[in-house]
Amino acid sequence: MYLQVGQQAPDFELPDSEGRIHRLSDYRGKKVAVYFYPKDETPGCTKEACSFRDAHSVFAQHGIAVIGISPDPVSSHKKFAEKYGLPFPLLSDPEHKVLDAYGVWQEKVTYGKRHFGVARTTYIIDEQGKVLRVFPNVKPEGHAEEVLSALGINE
Repeated sequence: MYLQVGQQAPDFELPDSEGRIHRLSDYRGKKVAVYFYPKDETPGCTKEACSFRDAHSVFAQHGIAVIGISPDPVSSHKKFAEKYGLPFPLLSDPEHKVLDAYGVWQEKVTYGKRHFGVARTTYIIDEQGKVLRVFPNVKPEGHAEEVLSALGINE
């Protein structure tokens, strides 16, 4: 079950591609776009990450932090971030604790087989740590522009 608009976003503590710990509470006082994605180096996830990379200066100019979270290990995030020049943290959640807390670790059906995986979702968290907007079932292409537009930023 996804978090609802107005709900307090669960704090988290996860390592980035350099092993540094990030907490949602570290970002209090600024808006945060937290995007959950299935896997580094896959076509959709690469498109989505590059969309956020290409719009990163606009997010930064408006004081909005961008964070990507997937179950991939720190080492995978490091290679992915370096290969595509990603200027924002990618956080590793291999135990799915944060994925579960945000309702994005879901049962999926692929070719008739049931399995669990990440439902591609983005949350906008406000300056007080509350959910401002939820984007479920994200289409990777141009998603960063969709997020900016929803925030009233058209650049």
